[in-house]
Amino acid sequence: MDNGKLQGYFNMRRSKRQWVRLFCGLTGCGKVYRFDVENSSAFFGFFMDTTALWKAVLADLELDVSRSYFKLWLKPTTLVGINEVDERRRIVTVGCRTPFQQTQVESRYYGQIKLALDRLTEKQNELVFQLLPQDATTSEVMGPLFEQRQNREDGAYEEALRRVRLRRDYVFDTFAVSSTNEMAHAAASAVARNPGKAYHLLYLYGGVGVGKTHLMSAIGHEILRMDTEVEMLLCSGEEFMNELVQAIQTKQTTAFKSKYRKVKVLLIDDIQFIAGKDAVQEEFFHTFNAIVQNQGQIVLTSDKPPGEMVLLEDRLRSRFEGGLTIDIQEPNLELRTAILNIKAIARGLTVPMDVAQLIAAHTLSTRGLEGVLVKLMNRQQVRNEPITMEMAQGILGSQTDTEKPKKYVPPQEIIEAVAVHFGLKVAHIKGKRRTKDLATARHIAMYIMRIDFEIPLAEVGKIFGGRDHTTVMHAVEKINELTHTSEWWRREVAASRKQLWG
Repeated sequence: MDNGKLQGYFNMRRSKRQWVRLFCGLTGCGKVYRFDVENSSAFFGFFMDTTALWKAVLADLELDVSRSYFKLWLKPTTLVGINEVDERRRIVTVGCRTPFQQTQVESRYYGQIKLALDRLTEKQNELVFQLLPQDATTSEVMGPLFEQRQNREDGAYEEALRRVRLRRDYVFDTFAVSSTNEMAHAAASAVARNPGKAYHLLYLYGGVGVGKTHLMSAIGHEILRMDTEVEMLLCSGEEFMNELVQAIQTKQTTAFKSKYRKVKVLLIDDIQFIAGKDAVQEEFFHTFNAIVQNQGQIVLTSDKPPGEMVLLEDRLRSRFEGGLTIDIQEPNLELRTAILNIKAIARGLTVPMDVAQLIAAHTLSTRGLEGVLVKLMNRQQVRNEPITMEMAQGILGSQTDTEKPKKYVPPQEIIEAVAVHFGLKVAHIKGKRRTKDLATARHIAMYIMRIDFEIPLAEVGKIFGGRDHTTVMHAVEKINELTHTSEWWRREVAASRKQLWG
């Protein structure tokens, strides 16, 4: 067997004799080869090459780690070197792309990596993690985020990208995965592998900047890699409507129908735009049926689920709900940090882990993360110095909080909004009781009044039953500190604000 063609997993199982199972991954045969060996070291002679050994380790880990976390943290790693200490011990150096990835892998997966290496090599391995050189360009070093795929340079693929108008950076490799979007990522991957077969319709919905458009574009990229000549159309709901109107005005509806109904893959962003527009819904209904009947693939994104689109026709709602409908939640702190690192790497920017976490803690939206990153890059270029905590704090301090309301809101409405979010009564929040849930809601209401509306401390105290201004000040300082250190508190404050002004 050729070492260069061995990619996969082998697992030692001890019984009367030792069996080694080798999965042949690159050939695609899926067969399991069994080697009956009295001494496993004879078998491991095949794996003296560090690249092959690390592929085996990763294959071992892939069985125990969730697919999304494996792809995000472990797959981009590489085996840098092995230093023999004695016959039984050696030091293994593992390379990581970013400081944040290094911390995550070392803290989360040290034990699993060591266990896999110990089992495969029958030696005691001590792990050392280090950053890879920034100018490394091989696919082994760069990992899945920036693999230089051969078909990216293929003329047919490039022409297909221009024809469909797909964003080049919106691919699966640059999509950070966590528990908030893991299901959407898995569904999108399944659709990309088997368009028109896994699910005839994939309907992704969620708020602004959660990755709907990114996933839809990534599906398009993967399908084009398999078939550059596939008939694919990408547009927004507004573009679909405008093109239909123009076709009606110029008496070109036959050409319009032919264009959309014959495609094998239809990608439409912000489909909610067609709701309430009868002629557009009528045409899309027939387009939908024609593509599904032709075993094509449809991917739609929206800011809300089909059931909440009040002006959507029932027959369309029924078809949307008949597909795979997935909600993409707002990114948590870990995911926002990962997204920031991915975007920084794409720009050739080195952001220290503590700085990335600080920015992610204060910026709830992915669009906001990109805005902060652009400012960081500009400031670094002007000052010609590394990115530091002080630099990031200066930018965050000057940020305009887009979550704050643009108009004055009466204090009573603030308390009512917080009460609704926590499921409490307004009278109880304003009262004297100090149970944990009441104190939490009360302090958040005080914080919003003071920070968002700059209501004087003494006045806030009067609103809450004549409390002293120092009590209010303590509550505001407490919430301010907690939002800097706790993801839960940041979300509770954000949810209360959202309840206030929608």
